[in-house]
Amino acid sequence: MGNLTVRNLDDNVIDQLKETAKVNHRSLEAEVRHRLTESVYDSAYHARAAEFFERTRRLAKQTIGTPQSDSTLLIREDRDR
Repeated sequence: MGNLTVRNLDDNVIDQLKETAKVNHRSLEAEVRHRLTESVYDSAYHARAAEFFERTRRLAKQTIGTPQSDSTLLIREDRDR
């Protein structure tokens, strides 16, 4: 695992992080680690979701006017096999 040093962080930010860490029963270091990890994974999730929705919009445009099957009927047919 790597190490990271953050310099020149505002004292108010540090105080707020300490308070949040206390509420969450974590050390300051654990709170910062949690926040950074959560932020990175949350950003990655949103990027993937945005890409997914863009791809579905493009696909929907390509199938305009094409009759679509009712998925309920397809699921029932599959269950009846």
